[in-house]
Amino acid sequence: MTAPQPPEKSAGDHVVADQSAVFALLADPATHGVKETVTRIDTHGAAVFLAGPYAYKVKRAVFFPFMDFSTLDKRRAACAAEVEISGAGAPGLYLGVVPIVRMADGLALGGDGEAVEYAVKMRRFDTNLTLDRITERGALTPELTKDVAAMVVSAHAAAPARRGFDSAGRLSTYLEDNINEFAARPDLFPAKDVARLAEASRAALVQVRPLLAARSEAGFVRRCHGDMHLRNIVLLDGKPVLFDAIEFNDEIATCDVLYDLAFLLMDLWQRGERHAANAILNRYLWVSDDTQLDGLAALPLFLSLRAGIRAKVEAAGLAHLVEEKRSEGEARVTHFFRHACDLVGGTQPGPTLWGVGGLSGSGKSTWAAKAAVKVESRAPGAVVLRSDIERKRLFNVPETEKLPPEAYAAEVSPRVYERLRRLARHVLTSGYTVIVDAVHARPEERDALEDVAKEAGVPFNGLWLDAPADEMVRRVTARSGDASDADAAVVRHQLAYDLGPIRWVRSQSPVSTSPAVPASD
Repeated sequence: MTAPQPPEKSAGDHVVADQSAVFALLADPATHGVKETVTRIDTHGAAVFLAGPYAYKVKRAVFFPFMDFSTLDKRRAACAAEVEISGAGAPGLYLGVVPIVRMADGLALGGDGEAVEYAVKMRRFDTNLTLDRITERGALTPELTKDVAAMVVSAHAAAPARRGFDSAGRLSTYLEDNINEFAARPDLFPAKDVARLAEASRAALVQVRPLLAARSEAGFVRRCHGDMHLRNIVLLDGKPVLFDAIEFNDEIATCDVLYDLAFLLMDLWQRGERHAANAILNRYLWVSDDTQLDGLAALPLFLSLRAGIRAKVEAAGLAHLVEEKRSEGEARVTHFFRHACDLVGGTQPGPTLWGVGGLSGSGKSTWAAKAAVKVESRAPGAVVLRSDIERKRLFNVPETEKLPPEAYAAEVSPRVYERLRRLARHVLTSGYTVIVDAVHARPEERDALEDVAKEAGVPFNGLWLDAPADEMVRRVTARSGDASDADAAVVRHQLAYDLGPIRWVRSQSPVSTSPAVPASD
């Protein structure tokens, strides 16, 4: 695809035409037959007007190397594409495209006059229910996080594959465009930092290029949402819904599924919502093909590129901010840029293998989930492998559906543990830390996990959790919506196990989630 060329009269702030009359029309309550003030929301690529039960979104007349809305025809086509593409994943939210027309007495919203602009008409929703607002209120619950992960899995399953697509070439274009934009704004992006980011990112891309080509052939490159950050997810009827997908450039929306997911993970990570970012990544991996784990090697670069793009886009949007908001906007730009540098540059932590064991109800999964963002690992934290999850995957059973008794036969457990070790090897090879969460009742199971670390040449830490019998029974009895099938009878059966010598560090549950647990001799 030939890169779009800028119009001859492109302005320094990327604006190529005056839309003030259109914006004034849509900001007027009389246009919509309402008395209350119309709320306006501005981004670098659109102006949105909230009036009564509807929202009207106008594409800005702007030109960027990555987005060209410089002509009326291009803006009309982009509006139609948004309704088609985003509307498919958000039924009832997108209502169509409405022209803004010139009448004898001035501009009007809809009608038979000459179209001078177009707007996407949407059903208005409560803007307090977008995930960025929910996260800011501290209301991103574990249950909602689980629903968000399921939403991403569903979106990617429905997205058409684009085998053979040169995703590495695309990423190279984004990278160079980021670097050029940063270099042009030394007031925001220090030249030394830009140079270091460019060097680290280019080296990372060279390293993962063969992997990206293989993933493209394997079907992991799809026509995705393309802009999956928290502000583009909203709760409708209590469930998260994606909207505002990339509609203006099919090649930009076509990407590796982990690159698509990386925008959401980066957004959560930079907000300090690290447990949520880690939980979404792990839940995504739990239901993905095993070869998805190989793609983790590219995830740091994906996260950094997403942060860089956010910095670039926020910088482009500064021109549309009123003066009192300008310093706040510049702070956001700097924040994203620093994350872009940190995620791919500097000294990245090497992988470590952690094993956590204990009888059912001892607190293993709780510890693993909390420790995943505290142990040393690349963002967004350690990959958690759970025996409960992998056992159900062996039998093609959903996470919370109870397995039949034969799934717990003596000959099945060795298969589960071997699978955990095999997956751990994959993750360690990708550079990420792994936490293997399983009972590990037999000494040979614990020893075999330690051997994985030795073979990989990485440090190993083992933790064994103890808890009073009545407390373990209470915990498993109170569980709901969890992958574990253990009940009180299982705990009582396990209490009779001969655990043999336990060389892992032993700790009484509840245990501190501090990762500083030394490996035992």
